[in-house]
Amino acid sequence: MMDVSTSEATPVAPQSSLPVPRAPSATTKLLLGAVHLYQSARAGRPTGCRYLPSCSEYACQALEEHGPVRGSGLTIRRLTRCTPWGGHGFDPVPDRRAQ
Repeated sequence: MMDVSTSEATPVAPQSSLPVPRAPSATTKLLLGAVHLYQSARAGRPTGCRYLPSCSEYACQALEEHGPVRGSGLTIRRLTRCTPWGGHGFDPVPDRRAQ
C-alpha cells in the first residue's frame, strides 16, 4: 500500500505588479512645500491653465510618484509645453516604470 501523507499547503499571497509606495524624501517634501506655497499664493485668482491637471497639480503628482529628480524633470518638461502655442487637454503624469 502507498503511504499518502497529508500536508497543508501554506497560502501564498499573490504578487502584485504595482510598485511598493515609498516614503517621500526630504528633498521631495521641500519641493512639494514650494509647490503648495505657490498654490496658496495663487488661490482665488483666475487661471489660464491649458492642461488638466494644472501644472502645479501635475508637479505634485510627479514628485510624489517619481521622486525629486525625475519628478522635477517631468515638471520642467510640462512647464515648457505650457505656452499659448503649445498643446492643451488632459495630460496625466506617466506611470512609474518597473525597476
